[in-house]
Parts: sequence; structure tokens; C-alpha cells
Amino acid sequence: MINWRLIAKIIGILLYIEAGLMVLCQIVAFIYNEGIEAFCPPIFATILLGVIGHLIGRNAGANMGRKDGYVVVSLVWVVFTIIGMFPFLISGTIPDVSSAFFETMSGFTSTGATIIDDIDSLPRSLLFWRSLTQWIGGIGIVFFTIAILPAFGVGEVKLFAAESTGPLHDKVHPRISMAAKWIGSVYVMLTVLCIFALLLCGMDTFDAINYSMCTTATGGYGTHSALLHEAFDNSATIEYVLTFFMFTSGVNYTLIYYTILKGRIKQFLRDAEVRCYYIIVLIATAVCTITLFYNRGFSDFELSFRESIFTVISLQTTTGLATCDYTLWPVQLMPILLFVMFAGACSGSTSGGFKCARMSIIYRVLKNEFTRILHPRAVIPVRMNDVVIPQSIVQTLLGFITLFVLGLFGGAFVLALFGVSPNDVHPDFDYYEAFGLAMSSISNVGPGMGYYGPANSWAILSPFAKWVCSFLMLIGRLEIFPIIILFTPNFWKKG
Repeated sequence: MINWRLIAKIIGILLYIEAGLMVLCQIVAFIYNEGIEAFCPPIFATILLGVIGHLIGRNAGANMGRKDGYVVVSLVWVVFTIIGMFPFLISGTIPDVSSAFFETMSGFTSTGATIIDDIDSLPRSLLFWRSLTQWIGGIGIVFFTIAILPAFGVGEVKLFAAESTGPLHDKVHPRISMAAKWIGSVYVMLTVLCIFALLLCGMDTFDAINYSMCTTATGGYGTHSALLHEAFDNSATIEYVLTFFMFTSGVNYTLIYYTILKGRIKQFLRDAEVRCYYIIVLIATAVCTITLFYNRGFSDFELSFRESIFTVISLQTTTGLATCDYTLWPVQLMPILLFVMFAGACSGSTSGGFKCARMSIIYRVLKNEFTRILHPRAVIPVRMNDVVIPQSIVQTLLGFITLFVLGLFGGAFVLALFGVSPNDVHPDFDYYEAFGLAMSSISNVGPGMGYYGPANSWAILSPFAKWVCSFLMLIGRLEIFPIIILFTPNFWKKG
């Protein structure tokens, strides 16, 4: 039996946080003399809805079932997005609901795809709001807030189980709320360090804050329409700083905690998922660098390397920032870029995609199968980091692969067939671009392929395509199962 009163209470508590985020944006609006019409009405409406939810659930108790956790996690992303789109609608920046919902969902899922062509013309408060949506969404709206939910008498473990990403979950503390505080501290620390590093590189304060939030959240919303090469005068130091923090933000936050605060360097270096992560980065960067260097007549190796490592890490961590238009690169590099978009970074990080932990497990399963072919009677457990992976996790992984591939190809098929039609701006839409849109959405990358790469927005998508992409972003951010399970009959049966 689903405890709807408790769900209303939790969502009400979380809405207070969304109202608080909007208050920060209103402060930015006051600083830059931008008025109150964009944020004040949504702030009051959000607080009111929070109070109503809190009152409905005041006698709901604190016992949360697993089903309750899945409903909360799914609903809170949708509710936050619906409320979060009103500043865009009220200000007139985005005129229609499908576009405003898409832009806000892209932020909260830390995807970073945008339908806004002229980002530089946006008010500073709305630019800050875009950055905040992906910053709070990057660490996970629910996971970021379970650190404070126990203070309201609400259990937190079921929320963690429903929202946390990746096939394996390492606990840094017996109490999940304490783990959330520690990991949240690492998240804030990375953001602050990135801000100071960008300031030292000459970036102004407003840009440094926004780009730091989008980098540590692996989100991709910038404050300029131009590519980073153009926006910051081809600053190599800024690009290398962003590359470093994107890479770091793609690492499992539990490992970062152990490495920085506990000094367990060996554990970091020996971790199988991290090895898979940096091996993919190294190989993809090397191939891209050599190819670009060759195609430029063996001139400017440093630029070829810088563009390659930035693009590979940006796509693999699903950040989506771009220093150049990679869709203009040699065509033989496109499969590599699609692969790193698919692969993603580490589980337990803010990145999306398939995750290197799953790829590491798949590699070990295949290796065992080849050994079993030669030695049929051998009993070979799947091991990762000297720990035996339970068969239940392997089975869940196979289910995830199936749903991920179905979502990817199904989304691409729907977008190609119904979602997008050629128009005067881009008359040659094809399945390759539809596949890039689906890959970018379900992996929470941001830019896609062809016309929908980093040089253009997704504004010309039809309203239907924007809803399809928004759904793919949501299931990708929540690792598919928490959303899809809501559509199964067994979920709604009593007991």
C-alpha cells in the first residue's frame, strides 16, 4: 500500500528547497536590477504548495516502503520541473510550455541541452536559475536532501535505494544521511575549488560561479551561446581547468571522499571502474588527437590535444561543454564520440550514460564465459575490486542493458518517425541525427550529432520531440528502473 500522505509530506519539504533556490535567483535579480516578476510569483506558489503538502502528511508517520521511495523519486523530478519552468514562461524568455518544460528538465537532469538560441540575451537571474537547476540535479534532488529529511521525521534509506545511480553502492557511513552530508561536502568543495581556479584564470565572477556549477554537476549549461574557444578568447588555461574538474566530477564521489579526506590513494588507483574510466579517456583522446593532428597537416599538436581531451571528457562525463564543433571533425571519429557518450563516467558520480562500472562487469562476465567454454566444469565467480559480484546484480545489469538499448533505439525511431520534421532552418534531418538526439537525451549529454551538435540549440525540434527528449532525459537520469517500474501492473497491486 502506497503511503500518499507521506509522499505529499516529503515533496512538500523538497518544495521548500526549490523555493529557496528561487530566492537566490531573486537576489541575483535585485543585484542586476532585473525586477521581481520572474521569480516572486513562483516563489510564493512553491511555498504554498510546500505548506499544503506538509499539512496533508502531518500525521503520515515516518515508515517508508520501497514503493513509496520510487514514487517520490519519480514525482519530485516532474514536480520540480513543472514549477521550475514558470520563471521562463512568466518572463517571456520561453513562450511555450513544451520548450520551457524541456529546458527545465534538461537542467534538473543535468543534461544541458537547450532550446535557447541567444543565451547571452537572458537576464542574469535566469542564467543563474539554469545553473542552479543542474547543480542541484547533478548530485540528485533527493539524494542531496536526504541529509536533512531525518530532521523532519522521515526515513531516508528507501529514497537512497530508489535514487542513487549505478549498479554498486558503497556506503561511507552506516547512516545514509551522514553519507549524504559527507558526499555533499565533497560536491560543494569541488564547486568552490573550481570557482577559485576559474577566477585565477581571469574569468569574471558571475561566469566563474555558473561554469563551476555546470562543470561539477556535469550539466553543460553555460552563460554564452558561443563555444568556449570564442567566449573566452581561446584561453588554454580555462579549458584545461574545466577539463580537470569535469574529469574529477566523473569519478565516484565515495572514492573522492576516501582519497582526499581519508588518504586512501591505493584504493583509488586500484579501483576497477576508475581504471576503465581513464583507459577509455586515454585511448579516445589519443585517437582523436592523432587524427586531428594529421588532418591539420601535422601543425599545432597542442591545440589538437586540447580539443580532443576536452571533447572526450566532456562527452564521457556527459557534461556537454564544447570548445569546438566536433561535428565538423573527420567522420571516422564520430563512432568514438558516440561510444564515449554511451559509456559515461563512474557510478556514484554526477554523470549520466551507461557507466563504467557496468562496462567493467560486462567485461568480466564475457571473460568468464570464454574461460567456461574451454573449461565447462569450472565455477568462476565474477569479481570486481576483489569482491564477488552477486548473480542478482548481473541479472539486474542484463535487464538494464535491455531497457537502455530499447530506450535508445525506440527513442531514435520515434524521433525520426514522428518527432522532428525537416524545416527551412535545417531541411535535411536524418536518422543519424535522431539517434544522436536519443543518445544525448538518455545519456544526459547535452549536444547531439549533426545540426544538433554544440554549435546549435535544439529550438527547431517539434513540441512532440521536446516531450520525447524530456522523457528520455528523465529515465536516463534515474537509471530507467524507477520510472519504468511505475508502468508495471504489479507495482500498483496491494501488498
